Amino acid sequence: MYKVERAIIMAAGFGSRMQPVTLKTPKPLVRVNGTRMIDTVINGLHENGITEIYIVVGYLKEKFKVLEEEFSGIKLIENPYYDECNNISSLYVAREYLKDVMILDGDQIIYNSQILTPEFERSGYNSVWVEEETDEWLQTVEDGIVTSCSRNGGKKGWQLYSISRWTKEDGQKLKRHLETEFVEKKNRQIYWDDIAMFCYPEEYRLGIKSMDKKDVIEIDNLRELADLDASYAKYLEEK
Repeated sequence: MYKVERAIIMAAGFGSRMQPVTLKTPKPLVRVNGTRMIDTVINGLHENGITEIYIVVGYLKEKFKVLEEEFSGIKLIENPYYDECNNISSLYVAREYLKDVMILDGDQIIYNSQILTPEFERSGYNSVWVEEETDEWLQTVEDGIVTSCSRNGGKKGWQLYSISRWTKEDGQKLKRHLETEFVEKKNRQIYWDDIAMFCYPEEYRLGIKSMDKKDVIEIDNLRELADLDASYAKYLEEK
């Protein structure tokens, strides 16, 4: 068994699909029923003994300073490329910490902190089995190993979520591959997840960490936000 020693939280994006809510508040700091989304992530990590936490910031970066004051173990890392590159740039600027690490998005709500346990058997993503059709990334798993991933979704597969764990060995591979893609190839409009799934799949043997759909919610747009917190419905009416 491996054990997570640190976490990287991705929090640099614009959150454009949740405007106007995100015009003055970065998406991870948006409150849902009174609680900021990123607080559920940080608290979940702390509950599992993971207190070395790096938060990659970009858009409205100054708003995240409060987290360093309110939580122990937080260090902010600035992503100067956030407004012109995809999220590969966020992991690139945090690449020195890619060993025995958990990588998460800051704009999700963790309802069950047990899905953030530090122990794991192999690198890979928290995943939910789906029977019905989905357009989310869907993995095929055989004997505990991810054998393929579909960008266009499908059905009867393992949908990956934005929570992943990486051993020291795989994390260092990820670091090298990030440097190759981002610096040498200037491939800056892909997701960082593309690295292991599509750019160098033969160099990783990923597994999954099974969880239930109700354990976490990823809020993608203003409609989904309003469905969870009715106080935001007024913004839908204005559109």
